Formats: sequence, structure tokens, C-alpha cells
Amino acid sequence: MNSVSRFLIILLTSFTALVPVMAEELREIVVSHTDEKGVLQLYRMKEDGSGSRQLTFSKHGCRMPSVSPNGEKLAYVERVDHSLALRVSDSDGQNVRTLSEGGMNLIPSWFPDSDQLVFMKVNPKPKQDPARNAKIFSIDLGTGKARRLFTDKEQLKYSNAMPVVSPKGGRIAFVSNRSGEMRVWVSALDGTKAKLVSRPEQGYHKDLNLPFEQKVPAWSPDGKWIAHWEGVEMIHMSRFTGKPNPKRDQMIANTFHVWIVGENGGGRRRIGPGDDPTWSPDGFVTRAFPDPRRGGPVVMVGTSNGEKRLPIVPPKRNWGRFCWIP
Repeated sequence: MNSVSRFLIILLTSFTALVPVMAEELREIVVSHTDEKGVLQLYRMKEDGSGSRQLTFSKHGCRMPSVSPNGEKLAYVERVDHSLALRVSDSDGQNVRTLSEGGMNLIPSWFPDSDQLVFMKVNPKPKQDPARNAKIFSIDLGTGKARRLFTDKEQLKYSNAMPVVSPKGGRIAFVSNRSGEMRVWVSALDGTKAKLVSRPEQGYHKDLNLPFEQKVPAWSPDGKWIAHWEGVEMIHMSRFTGKPNPKRDQMIANTFHVWIVGENGGGRRRIGPGDDPTWSPDGFVTRAFPDPRRGGPVVMVGTSNGEKRLPIVPPKRNWGRFCWIP
């Protein structure tokens, strides 16, 4: 074999070896998990857990990160005394600003223009699910002005919570008790044309005699699907009721599942056990569930070849959700 042929074979072999590496380029995420002192902080890292960098150094904890569609801004919630403040910073955690403080400000989510956020304010009663007494607000980052959404008299009769704006910006998914129990709805941004999009097969758990509820809707990147949690709410567990009942607690935990449904209510199907669904940038659902042996959550994401585990939370650490960086 002459030197030219040998060179071509080496070149082609090298190129072939590079293809899988290029196909498996690691994406970045921001995750909230506890530090060595047990305080929730935000960390930026690769989806395999490598390259972790701490972004916040809070005294009381940061959670619920949300990166803007243009990848330049980071919204999150920080505990301050007995309230939860809404913060925004650069995507590296620098130049922090407070957008809303006082009360409980939760689950920030971005408009497609990366200049506005939606979030919910809650005023729960003792031992009450926060989503049962919630209001939806939007805020303009340029002016700092917040305004309440869904202010029609009929809309004000109900709790509206956990808002997320569609990728194209014309609609909003949220949860509401307007049909009785908390369900996922989709409407125009002003709350008109509201439609219940995900109908459970059963309204109540027969053995527990407790309602099935839905929470934390999340739009797919193409705006065609909505993922959400469904199950019996954890406020019925021992740590909230004050009455130890491990068997009942396990039965409640076994109801926790992530579902997806089409934007107009079709194609509803169960993804798997877990909570806190998100969507990867390439359109696969993520879900999380506890791992008692390891400590902390197991975070799974779909792929074209099934699911894989995201090792983004160290063992024996608590967490406060995560988001993908676009």
C-alpha cells in the first residue's frame, strides 16, 4: 500500500470516529440543588454533570431556574425571610435584579421575546396546596412593571396558577380549579377562549378517596404538546397532615406520573413515573422521581433511543428543579 492510500484510510477512519462525538454534543442546564450546608443554590453544568459552576451564593436558597429563550437571562426564586422573591440575572448569575418581592412568587416562565416573564403569586392558607389560592402576573423587564392577568369577573372566581407561555407567544397554559379539581387549561393571554386540555381517566383514587390533580404544565419546543404532572397531591401525606401513615404515603407517591397531551386536547399519554416535567431543546420530555438508595432525585430525559439518566444532582442532595439552556 502506498503512502497516499495509507493517508486516505487514516483520514477516513479518523473522520468516522468523530461522527458519534459530534452527534453526542453535550447540552447545558441550570439546576437547583443543595450545597454542602444544605442550602439550595443554582449551578450551571453539562447534561452529564460535568463542568459544574455555582451561580448563586444565597443564605436561604434559590430554586425554580428558567433561562430566557435567547439564552442571555436567568430568572429564579430566592427565599428571603418568610417570602419568596423573584430575581433575574445574566445567564452566568451576574447582575442580579429583584423583580418582585413580598409574598410567595413562584415558577417564573419566559415570553418568547425574552423581555417579559409570567409567574404566580400565592397566598396559601395553612396546610393548603399553594396552587389553590394563586394569581397569575406578567412583568416587563424593561419597565419593571407587573400586571395581573385573567382579570375578568368570571376568571376571578377561580385560582389560576403555574403559567407558561406558548413558544409562539399567543397562548398560555396554566392550572385552575374552574372545573373543580386542579386541571391543565390553555387560553389566550388574557384568559379568554380557555379550554381544559387534559382529562384524567379517573377523577378520584378509589382506595384513597382523594382527587387526582394536575400541575406544572410545560410546552414542547414546537408548541404542539404540553407535559404535566398528574397524581394525588402530596399535601395529603404524613408530613403535611401530621398523622404518620407510611402505607398511605407510598400509595400517594405511586400516583405521581408525567403525562403529555396535544395542544388541543388530543393524543394524551403517560410518559412514566415522576414529577416536574420539562422538554429538552430537541423535543423530549424530562421527568424526576426520588431515589431512596442514592438519595436525591433521578432525572430522566427521552432520546431517540429511549430514556437516559441525567446525573445533574449529586448523591444525597435535595433539589429545586432544573431548566435547559436554549
